[in-house]
Amino acid sequence: MKALPTYHEQTEALDEEGGQHMNKGSSKVTFPNACQLMRWHFHPMGFEATMDAPGSLVARLFDRASGETLIAIAGIPCATVMNAADVERIIEAVEDELEAFIPPESLKSYA
Repeated sequence: MKALPTYHEQTEALDEEGGQHMNKGSSKVTFPNACQLMRWHFHPMGFEATMDAPGSLVARLFDRASGETLIAIAGIPCATVMNAADVERIIEAVEDELEAFIPPESLKSYA
């Protein structure tokens, strides 16, 4: 089984593909590239995020097979261009919510 790439490997891959992570000095990523980093982080669960306001996003973790939403979190602070610490903070916010989440009986089979 292949290990998922580290954050450093992911940002290097974006650099090589001409992604918006090009500024290594300040490690900036655009919102779409930050979403890709978060999708890789939460794999095998599905992850999507949309900006619901100029400074916040709605994140959703879901079962990739069924499309069923596990959790959705609104109002997470973000920007159209973020640094690595911002992306890490979003990941931690989602992980904190996931840890606090008590799933209904129908979803406990995924645990």
